[in-house]
Amino acid sequence: MAMSTDQVLKKALQLPESERARLVTELLATLEPELPADRRSEREWIAEVERRARAALDGAPALSWAEARARAQDRLAGK
Repeated sequence: MAMSTDQVLKKALQLPESERARLVTELLATLEPELPADRRSEREWIAEVERRARAALDGAPALSWAEARARAQDRLAGK
């Protein structure tokens, strides 16, 4: 019998942090972006990460984890 999404999530949340991070990475890699603008090459993503890292190191204002998570959840919910 196949496990439900809720059952899988409950089990996944019991994993150590490093394993949860690996699981998230693997799952995200299987999803295609909905918007063509979100489809970036690896080189483009690296450039974006480097840009954001430089901004953070330069003291640019950042979102709290709670706000970043809320925005991500809203985006996934289609809000």
